[in-house]
Amino acid sequence: MRPFKTLRLATRDYLHEWQMSGCFILALASVLGPMLVLFGLKFGIVGGMIDQLVQDPRNREIMPVGSGKFSAEWMTELRKRSDVEFIVPRTRSIAATIQLKSSNRSNIISMEVIPSEAGDPLLSALANGPDGLESIVLSKSAAAKLKVGVGDEISGSLVRRFKERKERAHLDLRVAAIAPADAFPREAAFTSVKLAEALEDYRDGHAVPMLGWKGSVGTKARSYPGFRLYAASIYDVANLHDGLVDLGIDVRTRAADIELVQRMDRNLSMVFWAIAIIGLVGFSLSLGASLWANVDRKSKELSVLRLVGFRTGDIMWFPMIQAIYTALFGWGLAAAIYHAASLTINDMLASQMNVGQQVCDLLPIHYMIALGLTAGSSIIAAALAGLRSAKIEPSEGLREI
Repeated sequence: MRPFKTLRLATRDYLHEWQMSGCFILALASVLGPMLVLFGLKFGIVGGMIDQLVQDPRNREIMPVGSGKFSAEWMTELRKRSDVEFIVPRTRSIAATIQLKSSNRSNIISMEVIPSEAGDPLLSALANGPDGLESIVLSKSAAAKLKVGVGDEISGSLVRRFKERKERAHLDLRVAAIAPADAFPREAAFTSVKLAEALEDYRDGHAVPMLGWKGSVGTKARSYPGFRLYAASIYDVANLHDGLVDLGIDVRTRAADIELVQRMDRNLSMVFWAIAIIGLVGFSLSLGASLWANVDRKSKELSVLRLVGFRTGDIMWFPMIQAIYTALFGWGLAAAIYHAASLTINDMLASQMNVGQQVCDLLPIHYMIALGLTAGSSIIAAALAGLRSAKIEPSEGLREI
């Protein structure tokens, strides 16, 4: 029963001296509240930048510089790596174009051909991708220029010089989907790898029996001048870049932008934790000194408790219980301060942010971490006062009677 009596007495004393208790709570909230706002800004701004890096597949793209010779077998082996999400071959840029015409537009528009297949990060938001030799996905700007939508039929054509004659081949295509505007900014047609290869073969003068295009029979093993490669995450970009450079392949990435944001995150985290540690240590010392002085002031009452049978451990819990109350109420007030400040900050800067993005933001786990650190530092501070209370002798109470 003594632990419950200690809890009841410590609670009644804490409420009785509500002015002093309130000062302790305000002191804690004045330290913890701004720290929560600071971390909320750090997490909201830098976290938002990291989210944009992670969500934008272009930040995971690794682009070969110049032209090389890459076999299908080499790409198959590279695809097996855990840090590779997507890779397809690219045909020669001079052959990777097609002229498109729709019934809604009289002009013929020439646009870039981008090989694709299932799992393409740029088309991940689409239900359907390019499949076979008759299906394509248009970029947003390409669809707007052709004035077509999903399911529409369009005509494709390409020109070559074969045996000193100019020839033009035609094929009917269906728009399987339209890529989001941020997937590809220019006019382009995402096609299957087979269709991209067929366009290249035709321009090289080879026959494409699948499309009924005549020409010479190609016997040489196919090699590709480039590829479309995406890392599994932004954290794999640097490793893939270094691995390809070691193989003698010059590539271009956005690793510098990724490293800049990561370095900013690390530096801001160091600054925040330095401020947090200084603030918590300062508050702990202040709370410990105040509780120590409080124990000295109440030495008579505590010695009387020793006289009526309370053990040393029970007396030590007296300041610790009150410190836990201070931590809980101070944390609650600090959370309320943060909530009011974050609403104000997010409302002020809402027009400059993307939809759903917040400048100042905390997750539930962050509140729990703040509570744990606050309670821990308060208990450590109260332990000093607890040791002081443990040294109070019952005889001190008898002298005052």
